[in-house]
Order: sequence, then structure tokens, then C-alpha cells
Amino acid sequence: MKWTDVLDIAIELAETHPEVDPKTVRFVDLHNWVVELPDFDDDHSRGGERVLEAIQQAWIDEV
Repeated sequence: MKWTDVLDIAIELAETHPEVDPKTVRFVDLHNWVVELPDFDDDHSRGGERVLEAIQQAWIDEV
């Protein structure tokens, strides 16, 4: 997965962290969780605020 795979990342996060309300996740934690996903393979520094917002919104929509 790459940073551009926003929906796939959101689905993985929802499955990996079912107890978490995505509205309460800090971007630092979100970034760390994304790069720790087993299928994630992209430059860690490319996960800026804009992409993290998109992932968070997709995760909110997913749950």
C-alpha cells in the first residue's frame, strides 16, 4: 500500500483498531499506525497532513 491508497488504508485501520474512534486519533498516532501496517510500503516522510486528513475521513466514513 502507498499513501495514495487512502480507502485501503482506512479499511486496514478500521480492522486493526476496531476499538478506536477515528475522530479522536492524533495525526502523529495515525501516521505511526499507517506506516506500521504490514502491507504498507511507501516513503514514511510523504505522509503529510493532507493525506492523513483524507485517511482519517475515509476511516470515519468506513465505521
